[in-house]
Amino acid sequence: MAAWLVWLVIAVGLGVAETATLTAVLGLLAGAALLTAGVAAIGLPVGLQLLVFAATATVGVLIIRPVAQRHALGTRLERFGVDALIGCNAHTLTEVTARTGIVRIGGEDWTARTFDQSVVIPPGATVNVMQIDGATAIVYPQE
Repeated sequence: MAAWLVWLVIAVGLGVAETATLTAVLGLLAGAALLTAGVAAIGLPVGLQLLVFAATATVGVLIIRPVAQRHALGTRLERFGVDALIGCNAHTLTEVTARTGIVRIGGEDWTARTFDQSVVIPPGATVNVMQIDGATAIVYPQE
């Protein structure tokens, strides 16, 4: 069997194994094996193939992986989804109590209840969204 084909099989095997682990290590090793398959296809000897694989794998695991992890695990600079609604202003469409109410947040109607059990907010008032509990906005009247 040709050396490049062996490296290609190793690259595919490592790539498939990466989908089970999701650590990026096996993916980087698969990339190193793929590059080595290209070197083997050129016709370089096995010793140089092993050197290319070792060098590429080392660079990937020691340099590329930490950078990728830092980006993947870093804090997000912007909020999205329902987290982006926290702190927004809303307008009450119906009376909002500790149990029921409807508010409009950015053009969408949300069920709502008050943050404070004793507060009743009349229709047409502007409120702040304090948190989102499932599909319900917890609001507090603006001063």
